[in-house]
Amino acid sequence: MQVTFLGTGAATAAPLYGCTCPACSLAQAQPERRRGPASCLVQLGSEQFLIDAGMQDLKERFAPGTLKDILLTHYHMDHVQGLFGLRWGTNTKIQVTGPKDPNGCDDLFKHPGILDFSHTAEEYEGFKVGSVEVIPLTLTHSKPTVGYFCQSHRSTFAYLSDTSGLPPETYVFLRSVCPKVLVLDAAYPPQTKRPRNHNDLTGALEIFDALKPEKLYLTHLDHELDQWLLEHPDALPKGVEVAWDRMTIQL
Repeated sequence: MQVTFLGTGAATAAPLYGCTCPACSLAQAQPERRRGPASCLVQLGSEQFLIDAGMQDLKERFAPGTLKDILLTHYHMDHVQGLFGLRWGTNTKIQVTGPKDPNGCDDLFKHPGILDFSHTAEEYEGFKVGSVEVIPLTLTHSKPTVGYFCQSHRSTFAYLSDTSGLPPETYVFLRSVCPKVLVLDAAYPPQTKRPRNHNDLTGALEIFDALKPEKLYLTHLDHELDQWLLEHPDALPKGVEVAWDRMTIQL
């Protein structure tokens, strides 16, 4: 499998509108340091699918017929806003799988257009996306939210965005499957109190220590964590790396 990070930012990622902190100033001057909404593209041979759809230019990135599946972690706007530009397409269908959430986001369920929301991500019940086995995992967030464990015949990884810690059952599952690569929410710099909806760096590193994947990539960063990392360039232990938009990893 190949995973490309389309976006690696939280809603308050650099550059934050009006902010002049060092991270935001760098992001204004250097486009490679800018962060879009957290999402990724998973490819296996000629097959491909998205995890989350926050990038608003999806209809420009993917020609009709080339994108048949989108997995959503949850229905907050910064993770689904790209669907609003896709749904009024024609002559194609896109399967969108997300957690059970009767409210969804805005009127996506009422007016889906070419989007097919008929399949729900049931926690710990596997399904196939092309040749990839996918298992949704419960996460801890303010809206019904899942992460995804993905497995091909050669590689495994887990994508866990928008969570504060991990529920016990998700810990148990991940310990049993031992994903080689973990992509994990790390929105904030170290905090004195555990945040409610997202990991701070301390919480993310605790998960890394508990699960011991070969590699951890941090995603869903806000501008304060980017600034903190500029001030603490040696803070990340071996095996932990900050993900950046357009970064590609081979599994």
